[in-house]
Amino acid sequence: MANRVVSVVVVVMFGLIGGCGGQERVGEAPWRIHTLFSVECQNYFDWQTVGFMHSFKKAGQPGPVTRLLSCTEEEKKSYRGMDLAPTLEVPSMSRHPQTGDWYPAINKPAGIVHWLKHSKDAQNVDWVVILDADMIIRGPIIPWELGAEKGRPIAAYYGYLIGCDNILAQLHTKHPELCDKVGGLLAMHIDDLRALAPMWLSKTEEVREDRAHWATNITGDIYGNGWISEMYGYSFGAAEVGLHHKINDNLMIYPGYIPREDVEPILFHYGLPFSVGNWSFSKLDHHEDAIVYDCGRLFSEPPYPREVKAMEADPNKRRALFLNIECINTLNEGLLLHHVANGCPKPKWSKYLSFLKSKTFSELTRPKFPTRDSLRTKEDELQEQVFDEPRRPYPKIHTIFSTECTPYFDWQTVGLVHSFHLSGQPGNITRLLSCTDEDLKHYAGHDLAPTHYVPSMSRHPLTGDWYPAINKPAAVLHWLNHANVDAEFIVILDADMIMRGPITPWEFKASRGRPVSTPYDYLIGCDNELAKLHTRNPKACDKVGGVIIMHIDDLRKFALFWLHKTEEVRADTAHYAKNITGDIYESGWISEMYGYSFGAAELNLRHVINSEILIYPGYVPQPGVKYRVFHYGLEYRVGNWSFDKANWRNVDVVNKCWETFPDPPDPSTLDRTDENVLQRDLLSIECARTLNEALRLHHERRKCSDPSSLSTSKQEAASEATMSRKFGKNDSSRLIRSKPKSANITQESSSSSSTVTNQTFSSFRFWIVGLWVFSVLGFLAIMSVMLSRGKAPKKRGKNYKPKRRASYLGIGDMNGLDRHLHNVEIP
Repeated sequence: MANRVVSVVVVVMFGLIGGCGGQERVGEAPWRIHTLFSVECQNYFDWQTVGFMHSFKKAGQPGPVTRLLSCTEEEKKSYRGMDLAPTLEVPSMSRHPQTGDWYPAINKPAGIVHWLKHSKDAQNVDWVVILDADMIIRGPIIPWELGAEKGRPIAAYYGYLIGCDNILAQLHTKHPELCDKVGGLLAMHIDDLRALAPMWLSKTEEVREDRAHWATNITGDIYGNGWISEMYGYSFGAAEVGLHHKINDNLMIYPGYIPREDVEPILFHYGLPFSVGNWSFSKLDHHEDAIVYDCGRLFSEPPYPREVKAMEADPNKRRALFLNIECINTLNEGLLLHHVANGCPKPKWSKYLSFLKSKTFSELTRPKFPTRDSLRTKEDELQEQVFDEPRRPYPKIHTIFSTECTPYFDWQTVGLVHSFHLSGQPGNITRLLSCTDEDLKHYAGHDLAPTHYVPSMSRHPLTGDWYPAINKPAAVLHWLNHANVDAEFIVILDADMIMRGPITPWEFKASRGRPVSTPYDYLIGCDNELAKLHTRNPKACDKVGGVIIMHIDDLRKFALFWLHKTEEVRADTAHYAKNITGDIYESGWISEMYGYSFGAAELNLRHVINSEILIYPGYVPQPGVKYRVFHYGLEYRVGNWSFDKANWRNVDVVNKCWETFPDPPDPSTLDRTDENVLQRDLLSIECARTLNEALRLHHERRKCSDPSSLSTSKQEAASEATMSRKFGKNDSSRLIRSKPKSANITQESSSSSSTVTNQTFSSFRFWIVGLWVFSVLGFLAIMSVMLSRGKAPKKRGKNYKPKRRASYLGIGDMNGLDRHLHNVEIP
């Protein structure tokens, strides 16, 4: 009897402390609200339910709440938690009745469809709030006050649902442009829910069956096992019925995250592990925990507010720690009250229980209400960016790429810089040029791009190892230390790329601490002992490269790690094997790529991996994707035509006037029977044409002679060569130069070519003139001899006549006659 009295007193006390603030604020709602959350018959969901229900009451959430409980008949026989919340039992779809697929998350849309069909509450409501069980409500969630309208639900932002932007949305909804990356907190009008729910369930089944597109780079699911199919089912279903959300990234927060200034979250979602000092909590550690039914047992107590205050000086970080302990303390308070209400013995006094009953805790956990900044949606933020541009401009961008002093990198530079200017890329571009002093003495490509000069590390100054790829991180580090960089974001590209459009941090969602890159799936060392050997955080190793968008603050911290990890992996020759690195040559050539991934892992820089930025020519594109970069690092073909950059390693197409690569086929000649092959070939042709156009414009800027005049000169040269043969001498150097150029022959520089050509012409003309002078003198000598020999007029006349006829003979015949008479050798 005494225990029951104590129980009542504790319950009343906690009710008075926690509940009054919410009731006073909310008053009577003008519309009817119903809150739903979905669970299964497991201990894991039972302790979540206790915490959820306690916070629901403590926050003063208006309207009724219903737990949608999905259980099999067998599970119900031993289930103990029927009285934990107002409940609607729902047939379990964890094991799909038709496909046999085990996917418990499908119970959420299935439960809502069941509620709409079978619950009387669904006939007596205007607005529905849908939450998850692993949430703690901090304040009332009132849809119309948060900005929800009929046809415009309010929802929290789930930025990792990258499938809304790629082929996944194009495959699973007719309106991919309406696909919103949302989840967690959903508040919508009942009419919208009626239209959405069946489609939500159907699209969940559809995405779950689409195993071909479960990959992380398509779904954003770090496990790549289709676990977030239900989230995509919601987004695709909403797009199908034309629901466009007001997206709010302020109302809900994951404990462990730092809240924005002046924002008051009204919902905790403790789906991820979080910690305070040496204390931590992860819901997955309590998957089988029967703590609800274990009298007096609570989750481990976190640090007290006084201790937290001493842990962190930064006010924002300190505030985040306070939110962490508020979440777990509210959970424990719910468990304590549940134990008391269910007849458990009075718990023994402890400092922690005393704190949970204190006025201090009551004040800390009074209902919270959204601030003005809390209510700002993504649309509001975008409008502020558009209409208040002078005050809040886009961040400044700078694009960099690394090269060396060779013809191979020069023609790549011409192509990349040309495409940069065509692409509309904001900001400036800088070439990081790594050369030895000896290289620079003979280098002719200084004006090809804005350039930062870097000492070459191709031959490592300490080890003597020949590894030119290390110049990339070394050059980035040198640039950061020696250049005046005023950009907020840096875009890092490779020289063998062609840009097709702008690459911006605001479009691809790069932020401080969250760089963006493209997938390099062959970096298998991230998954094996290579990562364990070379980084303390192998789980943070991302298989990325090619295109990088990184905040300048992150790059300054990271660049040195990139260089050191490259040296470290390069020196680890024992692990060059293909089955460890993925390097088909097993030569350690991709050590720099691993240097990047391991360096980023050391700083726990996790990337937004986007597969829609870069494509290799020769690869089949995803339908509808507007790739921003060609990376022509591999050989590609269109019919009988092909291009492999490696074949042009020693060919100077930049300094030889009008040199270009072989033209690709005309697009009109392509076979159009296979759309995938057609689109692949069109992109390949575009890449090659852009390279050639860049070279043509480069030659124009160099003021190369008009190509048409060059063809005239060739005809004249051929004519002169013919005449030379008639004189009995072929100018072999000239004839060789007149032959068609071979792509595999190294060309001389334009300056030396013109010098040799001028010398050839001068020599040739000299001998022509000499030959004419000699012919005239010979003719006069013969005439003189003939005249001096004559005695009788008749004889003289006879001798003279043939000579007169001879004077009218052609030049060739005269030349032959001279040689016959005088045995003169023409030089």
